[in-house]
Amino acid sequence: MKKQSFTTARVDSFACEPGKQQSIYWDAKTAGFGLRVTAAGSRAYIFESRLFGKTIRVTIGDAKAWELGKARTEASRLRTLVDDGKDPREVRAELQVAHEARRAETRRQDVTFGEVWDEYVQARKLFWSERHHRDHLQHADQGGLPKKRAKGLTRPGPLAVLRQFKLPELTGERIAEWLTLQAADRPTMAALSFRLLRSFIRWAAETPAYRGIIPSDAYKSRDVKDATPRVKAKEGDSLQREQLNVWFAGVREIANPVISAYLQGLLITGARREELAALRWDDVDFRWRSLVLDDKVEGTGGRTVPLTPYLASLLLNLKRLNEIPPNKRQVARLAKKSEQWSPSPWVFASKTAADGKIAEPRIAHNQALAAGGLPHVTLHGLRRSFGTLSEWVECPVGVVAQIQGHKPSAIAEKHYRRRPIDLLRMWHDKIEAWMLAQAGIEFGPDQKSRAEAAGSFASSQ
Repeated sequence: MKKQSFTTARVDSFACEPGKQQSIYWDAKTAGFGLRVTAAGSRAYIFESRLFGKTIRVTIGDAKAWELGKARTEASRLRTLVDDGKDPREVRAELQVAHEARRAETRRQDVTFGEVWDEYVQARKLFWSERHHRDHLQHADQGGLPKKRAKGLTRPGPLAVLRQFKLPELTGERIAEWLTLQAADRPTMAALSFRLLRSFIRWAAETPAYRGIIPSDAYKSRDVKDATPRVKAKEGDSLQREQLNVWFAGVREIANPVISAYLQGLLITGARREELAALRWDDVDFRWRSLVLDDKVEGTGGRTVPLTPYLASLLLNLKRLNEIPPNKRQVARLAKKSEQWSPSPWVFASKTAADGKIAEPRIAHNQALAAGGLPHVTLHGLRRSFGTLSEWVECPVGVVAQIQGHKPSAIAEKHYRRRPIDLLRMWHDKIEAWMLAQAGIEFGPDQKSRAEAAGSFASSQ
């Protein structure tokens, strides 16, 4: 088609030739500058040239959006690029990549700690225990919700005040300031929050989307180390040998058999309170005398610990109570709610708790301590008591650590000790027998045999 000098009027008059999908008109003034008109009525300025022996064509833009003079100038610019040996399409692609990179970097710099924290928790929760996951939710929770077991609203977690800040703003100075304020009010929670935050920062540094945003000294600076609370174990938060008699007597008199068995289980197993509370009947093996606890360290796989004879007898009693069907009145009450009765899957079940398992045994424990004239011992103190009292039977430290779920503290323990459950059971039985002897509880061979027989029967059901 013959070239013509483009004018606005002439461009408007160009039409697609009959019988063709598109027609191209070329400008006589600017080399390679043309107008493409399609049969559907679309009109666009284009540029065409040859580079390294190949024809290249670039769309400049819609003729309605581009003024003729500007379109001609753009064609001249593209001509210059071709003369320099550059493909305009590649140049445009590089500009687009650079533009997207700038936009991505802007988004990276603007993202807040709260947004990325929620993403972090969601991405890592499969690798955590239930308790560890709950800690992350609680410590970054913004609070303001009604309390479940008391009046008033919940407090924000220590990390909640950081949610509004952008990641680049998490400097060592800001974290030190945050730690100082939190530690003045609740040092123990602040110390745990800092450990959670430190793990988050390490994760962000290893995640491509957030790598390099948080300052490298965010948790390593001297100010942060000085502000970190030094949390020590509570002095005296442990039962002594001579106190076992009074403690067992008080706990065994608790009217609620679930709470009574739970508290005794905490001392006998040395488990964390949440681990034992989350025990299901599927995790109890009466035949081979073992429990599977949802381990804080090992994660969802859990750890297997021995089921000692006396504790097995307590759990068998709970299993019997759990499987007693409701009376007619209770069945009718359930029917009104369109519900059917079934035994609870939880070993330490609670009909009043929202999730169906024991939630608050501290009140009964504190009452038992007060009745016996014993000093205050926390539920975690019972775990500490197990580790301390086990030394009376000269139990190897590694055995106690493995039963309690502590990480190996030495190379030999970490790489060369693989204690089977029967070896752990031998020592665990000795620890329980010694505790019962100090408490004056008679649990001899006859009781053990009956418990084992009942356990075998329960396992076969």
